[in-house]
Amino acid sequence: MKLYSINTGYFKLDGGAMFGVVPKSIWNKLNPADENNLCTWAMRCLLIEDGNRLILTDTGIGNKQDAKFFSHYYLHGDDTLDKSLARHGFHRNDITDVLLTHLHFDHVGGAIVVEKNKMAPAFKNATYWSNEQHWQWAIKPNDREKASFLKENIQPIQDSGKLKFIEIREDIAFSDNVTIRFVNGHTHAMMLPQINNYNGRTLVYVADLLPSVGHIPIPYVMAYDMFPLTTLQEKKAFLQEALQNNFTLFFEHDPLYECCTLQMTERGIRMKEVFKLEEIG
Repeated sequence: MKLYSINTGYFKLDGGAMFGVVPKSIWNKLNPADENNLCTWAMRCLLIEDGNRLILTDTGIGNKQDAKFFSHYYLHGDDTLDKSLARHGFHRNDITDVLLTHLHFDHVGGAIVVEKNKMAPAFKNATYWSNEQHWQWAIKPNDREKASFLKENIQPIQDSGKLKFIEIREDIAFSDNVTIRFVNGHTHAMMLPQINNYNGRTLVYVADLLPSVGHIPIPYVMAYDMFPLTTLQEKKAFLQEALQNNFTLFFEHDPLYECCTLQMTERGIRMKEVFKLEEIG
């Protein structure tokens, strides 16, 4: 088994929205905002080479939206999904499975491309994986979340015939070395892949349960979360488990840090060591 960090670029989101009730005087030290109160965030996917399967977790924001859409998010940086795959010797046609943690546009946008004026799967040889509860949540969105669920990112996956659902149950196996965890605070039935025994470590792709190192303190919950009190409970339980079992956390949105371990401090559970995925050897 081998893991690869796939950087798809950076975008900007409102710092207050990303840190919820935490005052700017505190969060601005963690991820300084620009003059518009916007902070930079990564869109970092995880590529899992497990036996004969090449599994891509999330796909970034993609490039098919119009200029007005992208003007809200200030995409920047030189990384793209294709360039990052190529850096590790892969092409998008090599991908066998696309595991979508959830269907918000910054996680699923790269799953669909425009070809000959039609929407088509970006990964022609891949099966796309969601779960039925989250899929239904996304295609019939509530008013608060519907701006994050874009039909052009979602419906073409089903139309392609390449969509399959993962059963929601504890520690369900996805591949030989990957199990799936389910959480419900950020959005309903978000999936977190857990990679077991990777060079002696357990690594969890924490997606939007913990967008960054700065979100490890329990009260640091995004205003984007649908059920913030559920997020609090899920974070608390997960961080305790991660600490006790020395998990490695892999961050999707942290602009600086890919991975970290945890330690108990007088202020609670906090980051211990930070490092790049490639340093795990």
